[in-house]
Parts: sequence; structure tokens; C-alpha cells
Amino acid sequence: MILALVLFLGLSSYVIINPGEAGVLSILGKSQDGALLEGIHLKPPLISQVDVYDVTVQKFEVPAQSATKDLQDLTGRFAINFRLDPQRVVEIRRTQGSLANIVAKIIAPQTQESFKVAAARRTAEESITQRELLKNDFDSALQSRLEKYGIIVLDTSVVDLNFSPEFARAVEEKQIAEQQAQRAVYVAQAAEQEAQAEVNRARGKAEAQRLLAETLRAQGGELVLQKEAIEAWKSGGAQMPQVLVMGGGNTTGVPFLFNLKDFKGNS
Repeated sequence: MILALVLFLGLSSYVIINPGEAGVLSILGKSQDGALLEGIHLKPPLISQVDVYDVTVQKFEVPAQSATKDLQDLTGRFAINFRLDPQRVVEIRRTQGSLANIVAKIIAPQTQESFKVAAARRTAEESITQRELLKNDFDSALQSRLEKYGIIVLDTSVVDLNFSPEFARAVEEKQIAEQQAQRAVYVAQAAEQEAQAEVNRARGKAEAQRLLAETLRAQGGELVLQKEAIEAWKSGGAQMPQVLVMGGGNTTGVPFLFNLKDFKGNS
């Protein structure tokens, strides 16, 4: 029995703190100053207790609700990565107790308040278009609030961000209206370009007709006309006339008239 008692007292007179942990020694219910970091530590048997805290990275998702600068309801859900400061676990033990209490009594309400601060700086539309800036404001507010409790915020992520159904419908209607307006501008631009193209084609056609008229009025102009007619007949783009008149009057063309049917019969 003595040996068993000695063995029991020996085993209860030390504690081993593993990597990623920090311990708080309490003697007769009173927390002792100085955190127990990783390694082996002696403690009084029977009258002492060691509370061990996980100081590795913890992750919790916390919901939050606020109103934007233009008084639109905004709800969010944030994933918060944090860890406890190993050097301040004694203070945490004295003021907050367990990790569950820390999340429920410190992290959750401070997340809510930080979200209110960040959301109130922007309108609902800016919260959508400037989401990264909203997150940065939230991070800054949360870090400053939790730091005094010995909680180190490593990173936050916006898991979800939602607005009221009325605002969501208004955003959708606005997007539809903007798309329709952009389409109307595109159609108007296309019509304007087509009209300008018609004007350019008309100008080109008028210019070509003017040049052709000047050519025909010039000396030898009728020869150009005759040449174009013959080229058209040769290429099959026009029907061969039954009667062909060349020259006549005071023109400089060949002054004779013949019937192509007679020409075909003789041939």
C-alpha cells in the first residue's frame, strides 16, 4: 500500500504539456501566474489541477447581421481562424474559462459588432461591388477587439453574404434594365452605322454616275458606251438585241443600221 501511495503521488506530481498546448496551474482553486508551455512541469499532488488549452489554429463559423449605410438589411456568415496567445492563457482562464465560453461570450458578439462597423460604412450596392474592402474593414475591427482578450485572429473568410429579398429583386431588376439599355445603345449604334454606310454608298453611286456622265459628254464618250454594251453581251450579262444601231445623226459613231437576224441567216 505504501508503494502504491508513493507511485500515485509520484504520477500526480508532474504534468506533460504537448506541442500546441499551454497549461494553467491551479493550487487549491487559485490560478498561478505563468503559463505552462510544452514540456514536463512539477506540480503539488492532490491539491493542484492543470487546465490545458489548445493554442493551435482554431476555426469557427460565426453568423452576423447588420444594416448598411442606406439602411438595407445585410446578413453574413464568417469563418474565423484564430488561436489563443500561449503567454496569456492564465488571463484567459481567469476571465473566460473554457474555449467554448471564449467562442460564445467573446468571439461571437465581437464578430457581430465588427460586422456592424464594417457594414455601416457602405451602401448595400457598395457592399457587393467593394466586398474585399468590406472584409478588410471587418478584419481590422475584429482584430483590434479580440486582441485585448488574448485572441489572435489569423484570417477571416466571408462564407455567405445576403440581402433582403426586396433588395435582391431591386438589384436583379436594375441589372436587367442596364442590359436592356446597353442593348438599345448597341442597336442605335448599329442603325447609325448602317445609315452612314447607306449615305456613303449613295455618295459613291452619285459620284460614279457623275463621272460616267462626264465621260459620255466628252469626245469619244459614245465609244465607251458601245464598248461596255458589247462587253456585257459577250459576258452574257445582257440580252443580244435584234436590231443594232451604230452611229447616226451628227455623232461620230459608225453610220449604219443592220438587222442581226439577217446577219445570223447569212452566216
